[in-house]
Parts: sequence; C-alpha cells; structure tokens
Amino acid sequence: MDKIDFKKRDRALYQPPVGRFVTVDVPPLPYVMVDGHGDPNTAPAYLQAVQWLYSVSYALKFALKAMGQDYVVPPLEALWSAGDPSSFVARRKDEWRWTVMIRTPNGISPEQWEAAIANAAKKLGEVPASLRHEILEEGLCLQTLHVGAYDDEGPILAHLHGELMPALGYTFAGPHHEIYLSDPRRTDAARLKTVLRQSVRNGLPAC
Repeated sequence: MDKIDFKKRDRALYQPPVGRFVTVDVPPLPYVMVDGHGDPNTAPAYLQAVQWLYSVSYALKFALKAMGQDYVVPPLEALWSAGDPSSFVARRKDEWRWTVMIRTPNGISPEQWEAAIANAAKKLGEVPASLRHEILEEGLCLQTLHVGAYDDEGPILAHLHGELMPALGYTFAGPHHEIYLSDPRRTDAARLKTVLRQSVRNGLPAC
C-alpha cells in the first residue's frame, strides 16, 4: 500500500525558499477546521481546537487506511486575521482571530466524517461548534519559509505588507496563513520552520 505524503507530493506548497517570497497558485484543498480568537499561547480554546483536529484527523487516517488508502497526517496549519493587519507585525496576539486546520485527502464521505467526530468525542467530550470539513480556496499567493521563532515573523510580514505587495500591485485576498513544519515541543525556537503564506489579488484600479 502506497502512503501519500502531501509535503513531498506537493512540494511547491510546502517548500518555498527561505527569506524570499515567491508566487504559488494554491488549488482548492479540503481541511478539518476549528475557529477561535485570542492569544494562542494562553487561550484554552486554542489547545482544545488543536486536540480536536488531531483526534479527528487520525480517525480519518485509520478509516481510509482500512480501505486501502494510507497517508501521512499533514502538519498543523492556521489562518490568522485581525481588524488591523499591523497587529501581526506588532504581535498583539489578543486581537487575533484564528482558524486552525489540518489537510485531508479528497473524497472524505459524510459517513467517515461523522464516525471520526464520534470517535474523537469519546475522548474529548463536547464537539466544538465550529468543527467542520471544508474546502479552502486561496488561489494566487505569496509565500516564504521562515526559520526561527514565531515572534520573529514581524519584520518579514512588515516587508510583505508594506513593501512587496504594494510594489507588485497586490492587495489582501484572504487571511494570513501559516504552515507549521516543525513541532515546537521538540524543536529549538531558532530552528522552527514555518511557511508564511498570503493570498493576494490585483489591487490596481481597472483602466
């Protein structure tokens, strides 16, 4: 049985260059998602959301493996938004809204989804109201690989928002997106690898 690893199969999505933004056309992709808000380091809802994501994702993996389709559970990802984008540069985390998510293969059936939720609920209790399986459509994006602590992302995002996007004639088309390639529990902060992605659209006025 072949095991799919999205990180290796879809290298353009997970392996941008370090320190340089490149464009990528991201296709519509399915995810397990949970919404919340506040500082991810202190908000209990954030930890609960991540626990639900992994529990449901592994239940789906084992269900598909039993049917002959095995895959590596992809890394944790998150969409981040705020009323003022400068809150990301300034790291005002209490203002952040987030959607944590883990990618799934295509073709998850409603029955498999409901069974995975029921399995997770046995361990985790009440199901988060925002838990869902949803297609994310990003399209044209700018992305780079950041190596270092999460709190060191500010200058990179300031360059993206204040210099690169205006120079290219782009404006925001969606929330800030991060893909966490490293486990922060096992990796020194200086070595953390994070894909920083921003969906964009042409912001120049039509002629």
